[in-house]
Amino acid sequence: MNVNRPVQSINQYLNTVPKPAAERVKAPAEEFSSILSQKLSENREIKISKHAAMRLEARNISLDTQMLERLKAAVDRAQAKGVRDSLVVMDDVALVVNVPNRTVITAVKQSELKENIFTNIDGAVFT
Repeated sequence: MNVNRPVQSINQYLNTVPKPAAERVKAPAEEFSSILSQKLSENREIKISKHAAMRLEARNISLDTQMLERLKAAVDRAQAKGVRDSLVVMDDVALVVNVPNRTVITAVKQSELKENIFTNIDGAVFT
């Protein structure tokens, strides 16, 4: 027994004991569900590579919010089928998308599609 240790009052001792888990939880269930839905929506975001951004600008292609939602849905469908690199055809635009990274690799207008060959894709989504 260590007699050189200072005597602690019961209050000092209780302040050093960890609180029960129920008391430590600060976030209610609503906060958890909002954080979860936020993280899930972040995972659905589409990134545009530097190369694709240059192609979109050079070819005067703009992706509005409706087209981006369609692109997200197309990438979700490709991901569900296990596709890694997909050609996504929407309206008059064709986009090559890396599905696991959810990144647009390049973009082409329909007027430039004639006699073009898309390589290194393992799936196509028409939307």
